[in-house]
Amino acid sequence: MSTTTYAPRLADKYKKEVVPALMKKFGYTSIMQAPRLEKICLNRGVNGAVTDKKLVDVAVDELSNISGQKAVATMSKKDISNFKLRKNMPIGARVTLRGVKMYEFLDRLIAVSLPRVRDFKGINDKAFDGRGNYTLGVTEQIIFPEIDIDKVNKITGLDITFVTTANTNEEAYELLKEMGMPFKNIKKDNQ
Repeated sequence: MSTTTYAPRLADKYKKEVVPALMKKFGYTSIMQAPRLEKICLNRGVNGAVTDKKLVDVAVDELSNISGQKAVATMSKKDISNFKLRKNMPIGARVTLRGVKMYEFLDRLIAVSLPRVRDFKGINDKAFDGRGNYTLGVTEQIIFPEIDIDKVNKITGLDITFVTTANTNEEAYELLKEMGMPFKNIKKDNQ
């Protein structure tokens, strides 16, 4: 009986295809110089959470279903009287994915969820932060197959942040493009 460990499809693709492509494009001398995906953070603010605490529980459950990992409620940092907000009130939900779960989520996002977006033409290639991280805003949580549309009482969005070890936007763009992210207008190599 052989004991083979499970490796996600995109983790294998990263090692076998993405790293050699990045080394060739940027002229790295070591495979350790190639940027890699560190973590994926899913974040969601809940509108109306101040008046109805159950909305945060619903958001935590939905994020847990989408990511396959238990999400936590985010708490407010300070009092804001105009919004009837007090410090440490639950106002959102978040989850951070690393390792196997991160690659599994990315695979499902690219292959299943993003193509389900209405009038999908690709994701924006301008949402890099200058330090090699990319944030994608999803307007409807129902694009994820894990969400049962019949049980959804309110369509809300969420932010998905891809944290990489890349130093520049260009390196992060190439990394995500090679991993299979469907960017709108693929940049030409000559630009």
